[in-house]
Amino acid sequence: MPEICRFLGIRISMYFNEHNPPHFHIKYNEYRATMNINTLNVEDGYLPSKVRGLVQEWAEIHQSELLTMWKTKHFYQLNPLV
Repeated sequence: MPEICRFLGIRISMYFNEHNPPHFHIKYNEYRATMNINTLNVEDGYLPSKVRGLVQEWAEIHQSELLTMWKTKHFYQLNPLV
């Protein structure tokens, strides 16, 4: 599972052969979740609200790049939230 970003203890990654809808995986301490790229909603798992907000803010900035990665399976590092 390629890691595409890491910031503030949050790790963002995608799998190569995943099911729809387009999503990415988030790990933060003991928390795990998946976030839908189109809606930016947590689809599975749980994140503390502050972390969820940070990830949604980051994903909004990189939404088109995330969708492109999902479609092409060409993964690369994205800039962290600053």
